[in-house]
Amino acid sequence: MKAETQFLALKIAVLTISDSRTEADDVSGKILVERIEQAGHQVYQKKIVVDDIYHIRAVISHWIIEHEVNAVITTGGTGVTGRDGTPEAVMPLLDKVLDGFGEIFRMLSYQQIKTSTMQSRTIAGVANGTYIFCLPGSSGACKTAWDDLIKDQLDIRTKPCNLVQLMPRLKEK
Repeated sequence: MKAETQFLALKIAVLTISDSRTEADDVSGKILVERIEQAGHQVYQKKIVVDDIYHIRAVISHWIIEHEVNAVITTGGTGVTGRDGTPEAVMPLLDKVLDGFGEIFRMLSYQQIKTSTMQSRTIAGVANGTYIFCLPGSSGACKTAWDDLIKDQLDIRTKPCNLVQLMPRLKEK
């Protein structure tokens, strides 16, 4: 008889990217924190940073060198306006891009917001052995991404496979 896999709690950092949000009105960041904790994971740290590629990159760079951080989830800055710079900030940091994440997110999002989903430049990947998920700033997008994609892939019990079981091999050369 095969033993059941035990849940593995991860440490996940949350970054809200916004020129106007504060801790008091950061609904999307709060939703992510709540869902992370409800799933049994630990929030390593939560921050808010202005939508500037160098500020974003600095915070994420710090987190990906911390051995304790298993994943980073950002919210905001994935649109097409002049100040939306999350993908530009994060892409140079990634060792591998998880193209399927953005594709599946937009497919799921289409069911809710139709063609408006094409404005989302959500991305995901791996940097220095840390998973990074960059989500739009809307609370609905954060709920969809966590509930329908991230939650199960960050649960080692998800079959047939999940991102957690690959963590020991992420830094292989």
